[in-house]
Amino acid sequence: MLKKRIIPCLDIKDGATVKGINFEGLKNAGDPVELAKKYEREGADELVFLDITATIENRKTFVDLVKEIAKELSIPFTVGGGISSVDDVRKLLEAGADKISINSSAVKNPELISDLAREFGSQCVVVAIDTRQIGAKDLVHVKGGREATELSTLEWAKQAESLGAGEILLTSMDGDGTKNGFDLRITKLVSGNISIPVIASGGAGTADDFVQVFNETKATGGLAASIFHFNEIGIQDLKQQLKTQKIEVR
Repeated sequence: MLKKRIIPCLDIKDGATVKGINFEGLKNAGDPVELAKKYEREGADELVFLDITATIENRKTFVDLVKEIAKELSIPFTVGGGISSVDDVRKLLEAGADKISINSSAVKNPELISDLAREFGSQCVVVAIDTRQIGAKDLVHVKGGREATELSTLEWAKQAESLGAGEILLTSMDGDGTKNGFDLRITKLVSGNISIPVIASGGAGTADDFVQVFNETKATGGLAASIFHFNEIGIQDLKQQLKTQKIEVR
């Protein structure tokens, strides 16, 4: 059984780490390089770096910033935002990223998943899914959560797996930044119906939220931002609490 991973997320805008609620009301959370170093020291298993306005602003992810962060890290490091081609990914991997995350570009061109998996291996390809419940449907959102699609979240996760994705980063937009706990319903639905690892994201507020998501769903990773950025819970403290609940962590 895969040991559970604790993954801080750095949302980057204009070179700074930011955090909002339900994808809105962003506020500065610090320097990404310093935060990356801090999280490695504290025992994070991986980091995710998302250039959150790259797609909306129709530009590429900051390769120079990726190089700067990668120089400071020895833990795995995923980068996303504005990635739309094999060439984009090659540049980011050469800059030091271990994995890349694609969202809007994969929805627009699903074959991109296969192209990247073929070129770099599935282990490198993370498909990020921003999901929100609208009526009775769970719908995939693109462009930094600004635009709803007609795609069913579960069906898209299954399709991404069949096309060669190695992992799903599942963010509940309804839970994002609220600290009300992970969205157990959608996480359980997706992680229980595909065989690749699922990272749960959106809503973590306490150590108990991580205990719950790992006990009640098949998620193999728990991702959070503000609770780590604003020192509301330490990564070592969190891991210790998970161990006391007999949850295997790295």
